[in-house]
Amino acid sequence: MKLAYWMYAGPAHIGTLRIASSFKNVHAIMHAPLGDDYFNVMRSMLERERNFTPVTASIVDRNVLARGSQEKVIDNIVRKDEEEKPDLIVLTPTCTSSILQEDLENFVQRAQLNSQGDVMLADVNHYRYNELQAADRTLAQIVKFYLDKAEKKGTVNREKTPTPSVNIIGISTLGFHNNHDCRELKRLMADLGIEINMIIPDKASVEDLQNLPRAWFNFIPYRELGSITAEHLQREYGMPYVDITPMGVVETANCIRKIAQILNQQGAKVDYEKFIEYQTIEVSEAAWFSRSIDCQNLTGKKAVVFGDNTHAAAMTKILVREMGIDVVLAGTYCKYDEAWFRKEVEPFCDNILISEDNGEIADAIAKLEPSAIFGTQMERHVGKRLNIPCGVIAAPIHIQNFPIGYKPFLGYEGTNQIADLVYNSFTLGMEDHLLEIFGGHDTKEVITKGISADSDLNWTKEAQAELNKVPGFVRGKVKRNTEKFARERNCDQITLEVMYAAKESVGA
Repeated sequence: MKLAYWMYAGPAHIGTLRIASSFKNVHAIMHAPLGDDYFNVMRSMLERERNFTPVTASIVDRNVLARGSQEKVIDNIVRKDEEEKPDLIVLTPTCTSSILQEDLENFVQRAQLNSQGDVMLADVNHYRYNELQAADRTLAQIVKFYLDKAEKKGTVNREKTPTPSVNIIGISTLGFHNNHDCRELKRLMADLGIEINMIIPDKASVEDLQNLPRAWFNFIPYRELGSITAEHLQREYGMPYVDITPMGVVETANCIRKIAQILNQQGAKVDYEKFIEYQTIEVSEAAWFSRSIDCQNLTGKKAVVFGDNTHAAAMTKILVREMGIDVVLAGTYCKYDEAWFRKEVEPFCDNILISEDNGEIADAIAKLEPSAIFGTQMERHVGKRLNIPCGVIAAPIHIQNFPIGYKPFLGYEGTNQIADLVYNSFTLGMEDHLLEIFGGHDTKEVITKGISADSDLNWTKEAQAELNKVPGFVRGKVKRNTEKFARERNCDQITLEVMYAAKESVGA
């Protein structure tokens, strides 16, 4: 095992809790030690929830370890069933319950005898899967549970809606801009004349899952969540699905064309080409912006992209195809889906990095010295230390990535938001320079701390003063080049002489 300073994806139980708390009238019982119940605080704060998060921690303490936890877990399930009257209670295992090798399935069967609502175990291996994988599997388990239940009762509704309809699968709590994306997808489907049959898991009732087969097709906007469910529905109910993320002008058009193909195969007669043309020219400012002088000034600039599979792949394509920006590195922390990511981004970038190690990514950014970064909040912190601007495009995220205002990343309005993000990210470096020229900064102190633990060198007072004279937007690069020069020559102190020698060595 490796101790992680930061994690890109949380442990499996976070993924399970995200799904359970997204459904309407579903409660989760988390079997874990005190301290593992931080999900409640995180969700309440980030999502700005007015209601309590429907998650109860069945605490594993020394008394439980001495006497066994079966009765306590069952009592908690039955108590919540009486108090909350949920349609479903999901027992959520954790690493602790796995270590104790407890028979949680037996706990569920016993609790079901005394519960009015349904009780199920989230059957996820908490050593093998992370948050994203667990969320995908938990959603599929709940869908299968209720469809199988409806099959036994003969209540599965297979009759297709009179007009084209869709299930949107994968909108969940704590997802990156999920609420905004969902609103934009609703508008897009309405413009295409497509009825929304269901959106899951967000605010959906588990009792309504028996109506999923009524839709003409399923739509999965995010690769990380919904794929297993869509594959199950296709296999068992013959439902086609679209998994092209409509992010950027080109991919949004590709997504709509795929939808048209699926609808026409089922007897509809739709042609969305005029709609695509109108939206691209009249609604999406990104298409105009890509031809403007502002965007032309970005042509050839270097960028690094890193995040989950969905957003990192989409942003790489947007930067290269739609804005002429050179992506020197595209990467993802979704190691379990590496083959798909490589296939998607290989034609569009110079290098590919698949890693969960934040330090490895930070060092790669420092070495490449891009003009901008598009990544998670972790890369944003790296950019601050290197004085490289960063636009946040994927989780992990902070509360600032749960805006109250409307900021989707998908659809045609999403293209405008992304264009703003890209342009502002590249121009902030020059903004720092202008602020410095006109006395906008309160201090000229230079942060000498580098990315790696061994990157600190002692700067003399005179060398530090000389470094302060370098314009802010290139100061970080000068500093790193000087320190690299010093290390190669085993200098433990950077003086004016070392600075000048380093400058001459690079021909500056």
